[in-house]
Amino acid sequence: QVQLAESGGGLVQAGDSLRLSCAASDRTFNWRFMAWFRQAPGKEREFVAAFRRSGGNTYYSDSVKGRFTISRDSAEGTVYLQMNSLKPEDTAVYYCAAGRGIILSSIRMAKQYDHWGQGTPVTVSS
Repeated sequence: QVQLAESGGGLVQAGDSLRLSCAASDRTFNWRFMAWFRQAPGKEREFVAAFRRSGGNTYYSDSVKGRFTISRDSAEGTVYLQMNSLKPEDTAVYYCAAGRGIILSSIRMAKQYDHWGQGTPVTVSS
């Protein structure tokens, strides 16, 4: 079973930046989409961004578009989430997810992903 491991979370102030990383235990893992989701206390898990392996297309939620960037280092098999201009409402546990059989219309649905990391907490103070 392939495992995903996130890193890079922490406590920052509003306006700061953080970069999250997600590495798969098996670099040969043939995922179709890799994504970031987040879950704030008392809220449902929500889609943040996704990266399409074929073509390198990226997709974002409206709440992070223009501030966050998802990218992939193909040599290392790592997917990153660069988060700039952080706001207190970005505070959440951020999860990396990967899916093999996902279609484009479903990338924002957490249940479509079959591999998940343990999450890394991000706290943005005002």
